[in-house]
Amino acid sequence: MVYYTQTGQLRRIIDNVLGPLQGKAEVVYEELVPVSPFPFPWSKQAFFDAMPETVLARPRAIQPLKVNPDEHFDLVIMAYQPWFLSPSQPVAAFLQSPEAVKLLKNRPVVTLLGCRNMWINAQEKMKKYLHQIGANLVGNIAMVDTHHNLVSLITILRWSTKGKKEAFFVFPPAGVQEKDIVESARFAAPIGEALAQREFGGLHGKLLSLGSVEMKPGLIVLEMRGVKPFRFFANFISARGGPGDPGRQGRVTLYRVILLLAIPFLSPFTTVASWLKLLLRRKQLNEDVTYYKGVSLREG
Repeated sequence: MVYYTQTGQLRRIIDNVLGPLQGKAEVVYEELVPVSPFPFPWSKQAFFDAMPETVLARPRAIQPLKVNPDEHFDLVIMAYQPWFLSPSQPVAAFLQSPEAVKLLKNRPVVTLLGCRNMWINAQEKMKKYLHQIGANLVGNIAMVDTHHNLVSLITILRWSTKGKKEAFFVFPPAGVQEKDIVESARFAAPIGEALAQREFGGLHGKLLSLGSVEMKPGLIVLEMRGVKPFRFFANFISARGGPGDPGRQGRVTLYRVILLLAIPFLSPFTTVASWLKLLLRRKQLNEDVTYYKGVSLREG
């Protein structure tokens, strides 16, 4: 089990998913630790200042692994959060390391996400990392906040920048719903069965039958519209220096303001766009839903 968590939510998901396997399988936990830790709660500026290096896959270094990467493991579970439609920096740093090649090459891997709701592009990047390493992605579990997109945006920003997860006013608690975290224990059975039989070919199908990945077509449209602007601003900001550089803070602020204004403004249009795409290009959108729920990697 390789993972990185800031709030502890992902570790709780991990513990619930793997809890029923205690005593049935030996589980080794490897928590990724940045050499220079990321703050939590974040200041608003520091949070958005982390975007360029995350999107451009120039992550902050992590400390050496505690586990021996040459040790044999029957299955590796890669648990992570998306940051700015990309794997978090500590996870990207691990995946770019020689140790990741030793640990993951020719190994079956299950990805486990704990996030708000927009994870498709991060998972696509994860698939590419694993493909380059030579790992075999055999399953995916995406644990998400199922509240409305704008509601989850407000609650996650409050949690990230103020450290307040609890409900407030008309808003629910931030993060993945507690009921969903507890019920994630249902995924242990097919994982345990695959481990016992050393057969992982049908694992993802069994996970899907238990609801491991739910997909809203509107979020596909919203994510795809966000990829190019994220990359543009990542290059725009990084052109003025590295993380924390005073010379780029004006551009970070500009990006932060534009993003926070654009999301609520564009969400209604995205809803209409996804409806139109479903109406006019139903076959393509349905194919996209099927693909993104799977573990294969498109060519090109």
